[in-house]
Amino acid sequence: MAHIIVLGNEKGGSGKSTTAMHVATGLARLGHVVGGLDLDLRQRSFARYIENRHNTIAARHLDIAAPELMELPEIDPATLADGENILDKRLSMAVAELEGRCNFIVIDCPGSHTRLSQVAHSLADTLITPLNDSFVDFDLLARIEPDSYEIKGPSVYSEMVWHARQLRARAGLTPMDWIVVRNRLPTQQMHNKRKVGRALETLSQRIGFRIAPGFSERVIFRELFPTGMTLLDLRELGVDRLNISNLAARQELRDLMKALNLPGVSVDF
Repeated sequence: MAHIIVLGNEKGGSGKSTTAMHVATGLARLGHVVGGLDLDLRQRSFARYIENRHNTIAARHLDIAAPELMELPEIDPATLADGENILDKRLSMAVAELEGRCNFIVIDCPGSHTRLSQVAHSLADTLITPLNDSFVDFDLLARIEPDSYEIKGPSVYSEMVWHARQLRARAGLTPMDWIVVRNRLPTQQMHNKRKVGRALETLSQRIGFRIAPGFSERVIFRELFPTGMTLLDLRELGVDRLNISNLAARQELRDLMKALNLPGVSVDF
């Protein structure tokens, strides 16, 4: 069975698709067969990133690995069983198709609550929730007391993850490994950064997720998207000497991949 990695966050702008692409490409470059599914049927940022990569590989005759993009299959509603949801069916068919030939399936969910996102979370062996390092984004996970910063209770997204975990348990599946990734961390040890960190540590113990370092805010991520390339492909793009920022970004990716602790993955790039 393929290991399913789901990127989920109901708030946009957290670097979800960028994280999904770097994880998927990192696994592919390590020799794993990786399938990609984009459940944001409107924006399709992850899908377009993979398409851009395949186009660049073909145009420049590059010999580098890439994840395989799978589109959700179209289904005749007349073929559905009584009470069967067409979106559930389309997603299950796509996953079943990829499972037969992939080691990993990376699924990028939209930045909103949808039926597809809800179902995908219940399929996640590993759930990655990228989070901008601010209390605006922290509110996605929990409600806090404004004066003391004490946690009052989980927010709607955390409750949805809890429900997905319950569905997996009832189906006899292995427990989900939930990882909250702190993206766009400020380079300096600012007071707000420390407070967000303490709040995340407290919440992780209450609702059961791990915390991993993510990506700092860097211009290079926006520059890579049109070519479909990642931090691991800079030499193929003709960058012979990496500057300090590029080296630091690659180290961030290396640290993230190690923190995910995915089965059968040895991070050696």
